[in-house]
Amino acid sequence: MSAGGEEQARGGVFGLYAAYYDLLYRDKDYAAEAAFVAGRLRAHAPGARSLLELGCGTGRHAALFSAMGFQVTGVDRSEGMLDKARANGPGCRFLAADIRELALDRRFDAVVSLFHVMSYLTEDADLVAALSRAAEHLAPGGLLFFDFWHGPAVLKTPAEVRVKEMADERVCVIRRADPVHHAHRHVVDVNFTVNIRERSGDRAETLRETHAMRYFFAPELEGFLEQAGLVALEFGEWMTGAPASDDAWSVYCLARKRG
Repeated sequence: MSAGGEEQARGGVFGLYAAYYDLLYRDKDYAAEAAFVAGRLRAHAPGARSLLELGCGTGRHAALFSAMGFQVTGVDRSEGMLDKARANGPGCRFLAADIRELALDRRFDAVVSLFHVMSYLTEDADLVAALSRAAEHLAPGGLLFFDFWHGPAVLKTPAEVRVKEMADERVCVIRRADPVHHAHRHVVDVNFTVNIRERSGDRAETLRETHAMRYFFAPELEGFLEQAGLVALEFGEWMTGAPASDDAWSVYCLARKRG
């Protein structure tokens, strides 16, 4: 999730409902996503073993990468998220840090950042800082993989109001997303209202938060990657690998560290 946006990779606002995060995304196919990412990494670096995940959230992807044989370190700003990550991925190492300021004093074969963490970085300087820290933590020739909101699709099919409801044996969660588009900044403010109700008893609470999401275009990302010492290898549609089209809201970038 989970970086300078999303209160930089799932800090701040996400600390309020870390306990409900996995419930909200229970229908997300983490296993298929981890397999897709691992496939793209191994297509370019078959021997990759060490992996750093930026904005790791509750550690669901990290645990799956570990099960695939990667040695995983996950970073997130939210201690609530990290508590759940340590339970979900006992074979991984998890650390609290801001991905724009990360300094682990080690190098990895690959760095990944999923669930549109980079789109939470709405300012150029924050994005370049995060990409630069990623590059600094890569071995020469190492790979960076991240997904993002794709500008052409956002402009073609604007964001609309969405409501999602999930429940388990303890709670029912209803989340409404009301988007506001700031075209001059390439940013969509997603205003969430989250209603959480206990299934037994009368206890309920309402959380309100705004996630500012930036959408990107491939040419501008190539420039930001260049500033960070990285070169783009491919842009593709998330989960298919097809060329990124104007209909694909979620697109990935795979880049290599120069040298």
